Amino acid sequence: MSGPPAFGGSSLQDVGVLGQKDKDILEFERSWWKHAGGKEHAIRERFEISATRYYQLLNELLEKPEAEALDPILVKRLKRLRVYRQKQRVARLLGSNYSPGRG
Repeated sequence: MSGPPAFGGSSLQDVGVLGQKDKDILEFERSWWKHAGGKEHAIRERFEISATRYYQLLNELLEKPEAEALDPILVKRLKRLRVYRQKQRVARLLGSNYSPGRG
């Protein structure tokens, strides 16, 4: 008999297992605000990589089914934030006539 299903109903056995680095990134996203200083400083301190590289890894991680199986609420929230920020960037590029909520 297999273990209990992860939140969201899918079993972790249905997808691959995340590596420790990926798990650490998800844990950091859950609690980065607890660190003193800004997020970029906390990223450099904890992961010893640039913020740019961290966000590249985070975006790759958000596309992995394993990440959503492990913490679906966090991953879905981060995906929503990513879409919202992409729309904001487009709005800045297109000027003030575009509203991120309309796209």
